[in-house]
Amino acid sequence: MKYIICVVAIIIFLIIISKKEEKRRMLVWRERIRNAFGEVPEQEYTSEYFKGLQGYYQYKKVTKGDVDDITFNDLDLKNIYMLLNNTESSVGEEYLYYVLRQLRFDKEELLERDKVMEYFTQHEEERIKFQLIMSRLGKLPNLSVFTFMNRMKELKAYGLGQHYFCIGSLLVAFGILAVEPKIGILAVCLTIGNNIYQYYKRKGTVSDYFKILAFIVRLLRSVDELEKQDDPFLRPYVEKMIKVKQDFRYVKKNAKWISCGSSMNGSLLDSILDYERMLFHTDLIKFSRMVKLLNEKNDELVMIYETIGFLESMLAAASFRQLLDFYSKPDLVPGVKPFIEATDLYHPLLDEPVTNSIKEKQNILVTGSNASGKSTFIKTVAINAILSQTIYTSTSHGYRGNYYRVFTSMALRDDIFNNESYYIVEIKSLKRILDAVDEETPILCFVDEVLRGTNTLERIAASAQILRSLSKGYVLCMAATHDIELTYILERYYSNYHFQEEVVDNDVLFDYRLCNGRAQSRNAIKLLGMIGYKQEIIDQATKAANDFLNTGTWETI
Repeated sequence: MKYIICVVAIIIFLIIISKKEEKRRMLVWRERIRNAFGEVPEQEYTSEYFKGLQGYYQYKKVTKGDVDDITFNDLDLKNIYMLLNNTESSVGEEYLYYVLRQLRFDKEELLERDKVMEYFTQHEEERIKFQLIMSRLGKLPNLSVFTFMNRMKELKAYGLGQHYFCIGSLLVAFGILAVEPKIGILAVCLTIGNNIYQYYKRKGTVSDYFKILAFIVRLLRSVDELEKQDDPFLRPYVEKMIKVKQDFRYVKKNAKWISCGSSMNGSLLDSILDYERMLFHTDLIKFSRMVKLLNEKNDELVMIYETIGFLESMLAAASFRQLLDFYSKPDLVPGVKPFIEATDLYHPLLDEPVTNSIKEKQNILVTGSNASGKSTFIKTVAINAILSQTIYTSTSHGYRGNYYRVFTSMALRDDIFNNESYYIVEIKSLKRILDAVDEETPILCFVDEVLRGTNTLERIAASAQILRSLSKGYVLCMAATHDIELTYILERYYSNYHFQEEVVDNDVLFDYRLCNGRAQSRNAIKLLGMIGYKQEIIDQATKAANDFLNTGTWETI
C-alpha cells in the first residue's frame, strides 16, 4: 500500500510541476506574440519548406486568378510571403500562401478580408488569445497538412492483432515477475524491447500521416477553445465549425492517446505518456479507426481547415499592414477599359524606397540605364496589383485600377533540363500572356527587356510587334527597355517614361524618380571614361551615337 501511495504522490507532484511550467511557458509565449505583431517574422525557410506550403494552393487554384510560377518568381513573391507570414500554425501559413497566389475579383470577398484584418488590428487582447490557440496547433515543417489530410484515404487497411499481442505479452511478463522475479525481469526486459521495436517499426511507415493525425486532433481542439473564448466578432466563423464538430466525437474522445507529446510544447506529462505509448501501442491502435472516420468526414474537416486558415492568414496580413511605412486600401473597378492610378507607390522589400506615382490609361514604355530603377518600378506596380487583389492592401498613398489578371516576363533564364535557350524560354513566356487575353477580365502585364536573348535587329523588329499585340484588347502593358528605337516605333500605342542619372565627379548618381518622356541621356559612354578608357574611344562613340540619332543609319568604321 505504501508503494501505491508513494507512486500516486509522485504522479501528483509531477502534474503540479507540469501545470506550473505550462503556465510560465504560456506567459512567455504570450509576450512573444504581442511583440511580434507588426514586426518582420523570424522564421527559417528551405526549398522543401516552401514545397510543403503549396498543398492547399495546388488543390484550389483556378486559371483565372492564378499568379503563375513565372510571375511569382519574377516578382520575388517568396520574399513578400516571408514578410507576411506572421502565423502560428501550418494551417494559417498554407492558407496564406494560397491567398497570395490567387487573385480575387469580388469586392465583397475582399471587404470581408479587410474586416477581419481591421478587427485583429484594433483588438489586441482578442488577437493574442486567438494566436495563443493557433500556437498550440504549431507548424509541421516540410509537410503539407492539407495534402496529407487528403492522402489518408490511400492508407491500406491494417490489422491490429500484432499490437494486442504486444500488450498481452507485456502483461504476462509482469505476471511472471510477480511469481518468479529472476525469470520475470528477463521476460519484462525482452518484452519491453520487442514492444518498442514493433512500435517504431509500424510508426515509421505512417510517421507523416501520424503527425498529420495528431495535428488534426489539435485542430479540432482549437474549435473547442475558440468556442470557449466566445468572441462576438469571431462567432459566425466559429458557429460554422461547431455545427460539424460532433462528427468528430470519437477522434476527440481518443485524442489523448495520440496528441500528447506531439504538440511540441515540452510538457513533462506528455513525455511520460510517450513511454506508455511505446509499451502499449495505444496511439497505433486508435490510429486506424480515426483515419477511417476522418476520411468519411473529409468535407467537414476541410471546412474547419479553411475557416481557421482564413482567419489566421488575415491576422498575418493585418500584421503586415502594421509593418509598412504606410498603405492604402485599393479602389478596384470592374468592367471598364484598363487603367491604373497610383500615388506614392513603393516596393515593400526595400529598406529606404523612393516613391513614384503613375496615372495611365495607355500602355507604358519605361527607358533608362542599368540600375536606374526601371525594373524596380514595374515590379512595384505589379506587386501592388497583386496585394490589392489578395490582401486588399496597396503599399502607396492611393491605388485605383481594374480587377486584373497579372502576368510578368522578367527574370527568365535558360532551361538546361529541357534543353531550351534563353530566347526560347522568353518567347514561350510572352506567348502565354498573349494566349491569356480575353474580353472578360483585363490583363496587367509587365515585360523587362523584351527579347533580350537575340540580336538587335530581330529583337527590335519582333519586340515592336509583340508589344503592339499586347496593346490591343483588354490589356495594360508596362515594359522596361534599353531600346530607344521602340519608343519611336510604338509611340502611338505606348506612353513614354524614363529614369535618369547624373555623372558627377566620376560617380553615377540615381534619383530613382519616374519622369515623363523617353530617356535622353547617354551616360553609358561617359562611364567608359570613368574607368580609364582612352578619350579617343569616348569621342568616337559619342559622335557615332549622335550621327545615328540625326540620320538613322550607322556609319561604317
